[in-house]
Amino acid sequence: MADLNELKEAAKSLRDEILNNVKDLANSKEAYELRKVFLDSKQGKIGQLMKEMRTVPNDQKQEYGKTVNELKQWAQARFEEVDRAMKERELQSRYEREKLDVTMPAVETVPGNLHPVTQVREELIDIFASMGFEVYEGKEIENDYYNFTALNTPQDHPARDMQDTFYVSPEFLLRTQTSAGQIHVMEAKKPPIKILSPGRVFRSDDDATHSPMFHQMEGLVVDKHITLSDLKGMLDTFVQKIYGENTTTRLRPSYFPFTEPSVEVDVSCFECGGKGCGLCKGTGWIEVLGAGIVNRKVLENCGLDPDEYSGLAFGIGLERIAMLKYGINNIKLMFESDMDVLKQINDQE
Repeated sequence: MADLNELKEAAKSLRDEILNNVKDLANSKEAYELRKVFLDSKQGKIGQLMKEMRTVPNDQKQEYGKTVNELKQWAQARFEEVDRAMKERELQSRYEREKLDVTMPAVETVPGNLHPVTQVREELIDIFASMGFEVYEGKEIENDYYNFTALNTPQDHPARDMQDTFYVSPEFLLRTQTSAGQIHVMEAKKPPIKILSPGRVFRSDDDATHSPMFHQMEGLVVDKHITLSDLKGMLDTFVQKIYGENTTTRLRPSYFPFTEPSVEVDVSCFECGGKGCGLCKGTGWIEVLGAGIVNRKVLENCGLDPDEYSGLAFGIGLERIAMLKYGINNIKLMFESDMDVLKQINDQE
């Protein structure tokens, strides 16, 4: 059976043990672990003394309990003091490690820049905005009607094939062209219409000049008395602003189901001035985009009278424009985030 004399000896021994152990502590974690040795509610050494209360005679229980509580309060205060000291020391040590020498030369900051496709996108938007165009952001997931049927694409057209189009369900697909945005705009708004629809498009195509995902910018103008000469004048302004004022265009007959007549637009080679070089493959001309007069059937599909209104449309591949502008020969370089390539492009700015 425990008595007061044994308790006092045990209390003194525990005080001495605590004082000796705290001298060797290296950090606050060690202080926390040592605190548990003495003050843990179940296994702590001071707690074990309190459990001995049941063996103490009744007339000594009050003084026994008082002595143990005083020891516990002293130990708690001591460990709190040690913990504060340890944390303060650790903080000072951290300050020393992280201290900056303001006399050292500063590390040069490498400036960032926009991606080539983003730069071209913003440049084109600025050019066409100066002509009165508004930007319309279309949907990347379209149904078959908006992507094909409303654009006068026949059921047996190769573009509808599973090998060329990414279908997410029998009805819905990843849009293959930003032309789908034309239909949404013409359904919702009466002429005059003058919009740009930039965004990502998706086709099952992958080689040095094609990517399964790429960026297009669709242009649409619908009003009364729109003609092919309006289209050429607008595109002349565009290419001169992006490739230089001496750049000229030529229109070659082509076919797109949503325009009639349809044309491929070439620009005079800005590298050789039309004389013939490697960039233009000796022809003096570079193909840059497709365009045409909006097909009467497309206007009818949108509830517009083709005898009253006409329109022009053009589709620009932003990667194509960027590759020509920055001398990039492989479209995959546009998506690899190669810092050496991007730095060379930025150095051309």
